[in-house]
Order: sequence, then structure tokens, then C-alpha cells
Amino acid sequence: MSASASSSSPSPVLPDRQVQTADSVLSGKEDEHGGVIVEMSTEPIDPIMFNSLLKASMIHWKQQGKRGIWIKLPIELVNLVEPAVKEGFYYHHAEPKHLMLVHWIPETINTLPANASHRVGVGAFVMNENGEVLVVQEKSGKFQGTGIWKFPTGVVDEGEDICDAAVREVKEETGINTKFVEILAFRQSHKSFFNKSDLFFMCMLQPISFDIQKQEREIEAAQWMAFEEYAAQAFVQKHDLLRYIVKICAAKRDGKYTGFSPVPTITTVLKKQSNLYFNTKDLNS
Repeated sequence: MSASASSSSPSPVLPDRQVQTADSVLSGKEDEHGGVIVEMSTEPIDPIMFNSLLKASMIHWKQQGKRGIWIKLPIELVNLVEPAVKEGFYYHHAEPKHLMLVHWIPETINTLPANASHRVGVGAFVMNENGEVLVVQEKSGKFQGTGIWKFPTGVVDEGEDICDAAVREVKEETGINTKFVEILAFRQSHKSFFNKSDLFFMCMLQPISFDIQKQEREIEAAQWMAFEEYAAQAFVQKHDLLRYIVKICAAKRDGKYTGFSPVPTITTVLKKQSNLYFNTKDLNS
């Protein structure tokens, strides 16, 4: 998840606008903010030759009035990091198979976006027809050995929608099949995982199977529990976030609260589908 939009960003690339370069400079593609994205192949290149190409390229791009320069460096070419850094490039982000290096050319305020600033997590409120909620005890982490029952939780995978992640996490931890209903609430916190910020979405799911088959690797126990019993746990009562979640879930159970439902939308420019979450009940009424 990007920290913010900016005047120069590594995506999206404008596929039809190849930067015209001579053989003595690196080939790249323009982004939509006046920058250049260079995607290096995995073919080995001598660091001295790369340094010469990069120096010539920087002069060329500066003459063209380019702004942010991005170099996507595959892990096989890690030996090129040092010459790039010596030319003013710095780390933007790292993925399992590549590093993204970046450099701001103009002598103006750097408006390049920071690295992704948030991790996204989900929690699942799953209630059956008997008013029982699906809860688990974890084998590891801060709740290990505490006897605390909690709602299933997890982290959204790359490229995964929140609604799909909630359904997946419940299935993985408990074996229960569910249907996504709503996002009930969300929380933002900071200085969390790897010192990043954290977005946590509390979701309501409807069970469509009921036979629990817990995940042996991470889950100590899983069961259907009376909602009141879950809410009465001392840990829940002492925790501000959990007390609010209990109130929200109880209001939803009693038909006095409406959350946010996913509505598929198409982004005009990129022609990609995504979900917009909003209170469809109140909007339609």
C-alpha cells in the first residue's frame, strides 16, 4: 500500500512511451510524472561498464528534464548497488527478487513517494444461528499459553482483497467456510510491524459450514463460544479496542449497526477492478 500519491512514482508505467536513448545510455520507460523507470535484465554486466552507462544516462536524463529515476535491480545484479549509490541513488524498497533504487534529479523539493507505509490485517467476526462466535487460541505470539480466546485474525497477502483475506484466514485457522458480509470497523496504528503503520479491518462473515478443523501448525484450539462468554473475558474488558469491537458486533447482531459492503468498481485509467467499501444500506435507502 503506497504511502501517498506524488509527482513521481514507479507506477503505472506508460507502455507506449519508450524513452529514446542512444546505445551508450540505459534504456528506460517514462512514468506518468516525468520520471524514468529502468528495469535491468538478469544478464550480468560489468560494474565499471554499468557505472559508465549510468553516468552518461544521468546527463542524458537531466538534459531531457526528467525528474525521478527508478532502477529496478534484480537480485542477480546486487553487485551494481555500490556504483548506483555512488551516483546518488538510494534504496526505495526491496522485494524477494529485486531492489528498487531511486534518484531525484532536479534541484527542487523531492516529491517521490516514500516506501509503502502500512501493513493490512483482518479480523473475523463469525456468528452462527445459536448466537455463538468462532474463536481460537494461538500456539505462538503474545497470546501463546495465555488461555485467551480471540477472533481469527491474519494479514492480507499481496494482491489480495480484504474481503477475500478474511474468508481465507478463517478457513486456514478453523476449517470453516464463510461468506463475507461487511467491514464493521477499522483501526490505524503506528510503529508496528518493522516500524511501519498498521491498518486492521474488523470484518463480519457468515458461516456456511460449522465443523471445525483447526490448523495444527498455529492454532492451539478453536471452538464456537457464546458471544457473552467471549465478551466477558478479562482481557477483552481491559482492552479499549476489543471493548469497542464487542459493542459493534453486539449492535450488528441486534440489527442496530450497518457496516461497509464491497462493491466492485473499475478504475478508468488503469482498467483494473477493485472494491469500494461503503454503507450500501443507507445509500440505497
